[in-house]
Amino acid sequence: MLADVADLGPFFTVGTGSITAGYRPMIELYTDPEPLRTRIGQVARALDADDRVAASITFQGLAALIVSAPYAAVVLHGMLPGLTARALHWRPVEDGPWALRCRDPVGTAVPDPAAGAAALAELLLEEHLTPARPPAAGRAAEVAERLLAIGPLAGTGRLLRPAPPDRHWSFRRRSCCLYYRVSGGGLCEDCVLLDRRAEVRGGSDAAGTTDGPHNGGSVEDHLGYRDGDRHL
Repeated sequence: MLADVADLGPFFTVGTGSITAGYRPMIELYTDPEPLRTRIGQVARALDADDRVAASITFQGLAALIVSAPYAAVVLHGMLPGLTARALHWRPVEDGPWALRCRDPVGTAVPDPAAGAAALAELLLEEHLTPARPPAAGRAAEVAERLLAIGPLAGTGRLLRPAPPDRHWSFRRRSCCLYYRVSGGGLCEDCVLLDRRAEVRGGSDAAGTTDGPHNGGSVEDHLGYRDGDRHL
């Protein structure tokens, strides 16, 4: 199961078998701040970004690591691997996502999207604190839709069903990872700021101007941000 979903990419990869030297239980990452401080520093240097931006992107990457493999296993195999905070181990690397490993994960059957979403919510929210394959896209969207209606995840974004001429589901977050503040960065395709930028551009077009974030001004300038607003 985990070997299969690992084919989806590095964020979906969880090794199994003996826990070799250098790996630590994930739960230690939640109680020892030093590894995250080190990682945030690495990200800041790699992206030439300030600590706040680096911390946001570090958390985004860590969340993707924790979520991807169990989510894909639920979607593709109808099984939730027991990647609890004590069973899942991590090993720091300087480049790319951290390596993950679990000695012998036990899978729990989740026969339908509702069961899958509930089981995922319990694993991810309780244990870790808060591109599926095309044939499974419908199931993936249904699991995600239900998951985003549970507990702290409720209201964090909008999952939109495909409407002609679109053929794929889309998602729009209600928060921002601050990647636009990285040198050479921009807005993610699911960023909440895209809606605001469209509104600002619409107003500019009506006034006969073409100023915008990519025409001589920053995202903050053209969206009217203040420092306190950037945690969206």
